Amino acid sequence: MPLIEVHEVSHSRGGTRVLDGVDLTLDAATTAVLAGRSGSGKSTLCHLIAGVMTPTSGRVQVAGRPAQSPDWATVSLLPQRLALEPTLTVAENVLLPAGLRRSAADPAVLDRLGLSAIADRPARDTSLGEQQRTALARALILGPAVAVLDEPTAHQDDEHVQLVLDALATAATTGTLVLVATHDQRVIDIAGQVIRLHSGRVVPT
Repeated sequence: MPLIEVHEVSHSRGGTRVLDGVDLTLDAATTAVLAGRSGSGKSTLCHLIAGVMTPTSGRVQVAGRPAQSPDWATVSLLPQRLALEPTLTVAENVLLPAGLRRSAADPAVLDRLGLSAIADRPARDTSLGEQQRTALARALILGPAVAVLDEPTAHQDDEHVQLVLDALATAATTGTLVLVATHDQRVIDIAGQVIRLHSGRVVPT
């Protein structure tokens, strides 16, 4: 059984159809990319798979169950709006999803993303690129079954893009389905599966 199944999903917002009849299956332990221009429906599909939105029609299933609000050990989300707690430190933000599962958390993710040196710094006192990597570490900290990542390299310089790519590859190697919405060809180049969207539809390959 595929880890993620998207069947005949359409979604409208404000009277505009954003997704139109999307069918998609994704397996565990790989990096899959949603590619397409702005407005093609990438972010909407991410939010539906992460369970923070419900499709207008069709169904989205994760591990055989309807997608629902993220249980970060099952499905985690890196949104474009990073949703960090500004007064908490970098490390505290990363550990927020762990809650009572701290024994399952992977502290090495801070090192992988170049965050160890600023782990004790409040998030509000870090750069936008550092904040984005903090939010990515938060999404990966529990080794979730699915990590849904919306433009994870958008605020990174070349050096830090490589850190992000390495972290994504490590997550996939350890069993996570890494689903990335991106324009970045460097991310597309490492993907095991590329799904191209145009005007809310999957483009046949």
